[in-house]
Amino acid sequence: MDAYRSVPSSAFVAVIFFSFIALSFLPQTAHAITRHYKFDIKLHNVTRLCRTKSIVSVNGQFPGPRIVAREGDRLLIKVVNHVQNNITIHWHGVRQFRSGWADGPAYITQCPIQTGQSYVYNFTIDGQRGTAWWHAHISWLRSTLYGPIIILPKRGVPYPFSKPYKEIPIILGDWYNADPEAIIKRALQTGGGPNVSDAYTINGLTGPLYDCSANDTFRLKVKPGKTYLLRIINAALNAELFFGIANHTLTVVEADIVYVKPFGTKIVFLSPGQTTNVLLETKSDYPNAEFSMIAQPYVAGHAPFDNSSVAGILAYENPLNTLLHSSVSTGKPRLIKPILPPLNDTDFAISYTKLLFSLASVEYPAYVPQKVDKRFFFSVGLGTSPCEESNKTCQGPFGPRTRYAASVNNVSFTMPKTSILQSHFLGQPRGVYTPDFPTNPENPFNYTGTPPDNTMVSNGTKVVVLPFNTSVELIMQDTSILGADTHPLHLHGYNFFVVGQGLGNFDPKKDPASFNLVDPVERNTVGVPVAGWVAVRFLANNPGAYLHIYVHSYIILKF
Repeated sequence: MDAYRSVPSSAFVAVIFFSFIALSFLPQTAHAITRHYKFDIKLHNVTRLCRTKSIVSVNGQFPGPRIVAREGDRLLIKVVNHVQNNITIHWHGVRQFRSGWADGPAYITQCPIQTGQSYVYNFTIDGQRGTAWWHAHISWLRSTLYGPIIILPKRGVPYPFSKPYKEIPIILGDWYNADPEAIIKRALQTGGGPNVSDAYTINGLTGPLYDCSANDTFRLKVKPGKTYLLRIINAALNAELFFGIANHTLTVVEADIVYVKPFGTKIVFLSPGQTTNVLLETKSDYPNAEFSMIAQPYVAGHAPFDNSSVAGILAYENPLNTLLHSSVSTGKPRLIKPILPPLNDTDFAISYTKLLFSLASVEYPAYVPQKVDKRFFFSVGLGTSPCEESNKTCQGPFGPRTRYAASVNNVSFTMPKTSILQSHFLGQPRGVYTPDFPTNPENPFNYTGTPPDNTMVSNGTKVVVLPFNTSVELIMQDTSILGADTHPLHLHGYNFFVVGQGLGNFDPKKDPASFNLVDPVERNTVGVPVAGWVAVRFLANNPGAYLHIYVHSYIILKF
């Protein structure tokens, strides 16, 4: 994963408008309830990797508390800020249907919650069930401010798979010995890539592969002959991750809060922000062994990265303790490790994503847009921008007078000082954004071939205008301007259908013929393949202001 993409100053923005805005809540469905939570944002000390540091957390927990709701429930979550940092919280994957004010991105849907202030997020879970997650959405505070959201089906509605014996959140993250806010502040000052993480984590624990971490290991105790539902979340800032459990097959049943056609795999692959639910069938007899669960990065670019792995332990409860099988050995169980793909195994990453399909059943149909009203082609990648004359410490690719800049269609984001949703709602967009984001590259080139000589990007807070209910097809094309890489794409407020993907340059004459318009996977986050492209479709029918992100780059959908 290209660390340089993480610099917020190198982000881009485009905003799409609907012809109206409606922020009323949907009526609650039968048996739905209102659930109340309170998040106190405070500092607390955590010891990892031989040292103790103060982190920003919720209610003194790391990871933070889980949110549990059923489809149709209303959530009122009061966030109180007790720290010096400005705070916002994003409910990643929640559609926020007609509740755009609750989406959470700082300066996009709200001004940040300042020290000593509070904000109540008020939204309804509409038409969703599965695993989502919440995290801070300002600067790099989400490195420690995150937690799971578990959305259960409506009462009386079963899962479309075997009911699990138990459900376990597995949150993959990363850990920084230094203050993440200091890391990103320096990156902003120099225009270079921020320092990589010092470790990866499972449920906040670094595990036995790191120094001083043997006691900081996540252990999952299971019983023989049972089915467990693992709710896996990739909460790492930048890293795409492989995850597997030794000698166990995982059955994938859900991706990004949408059921999928089940399939078995030894390894799960997740881009930053993605969630995956899997069924774990434990062995029928006590194996007198412990099994490592390991996550390690997938890296396709050339920038520095955290080349380490995090391990947890899957341990079986010894039936001797229940006097069921007196013949089972009581010796120390051996430890078995999984075999994960090589760090740069692009073939596996692509082949895994091609296994994902929507159920497309009567109960869970796939409403793939069959016609397209608006088509967009976005080239994504790294470019450069000039340093200020007074700044002699820039660390861009061409010496101290340049900085790295991520862009889409050669536009790099300028963060506004006023919430974009607020400025639109009040009819005061002047000085906040402009409606001139290019829907195609202004200067087409061989995106995955020899890069152009001019690597400079433009800057702005720009928008695209769309009428309500527009069906959209978006092609995201990776570029090799400063090195090809993967780019996670997350669309706030929406799911989209991944109708196609491939390597090389997208061919508008040939590639659409292979698009899957019957049962493509429906997601809210997808990775643009290294030196490749991905095609998504969605119906723009959700009023609000919503982000389209790869790492810290933004497209804002404002309706």
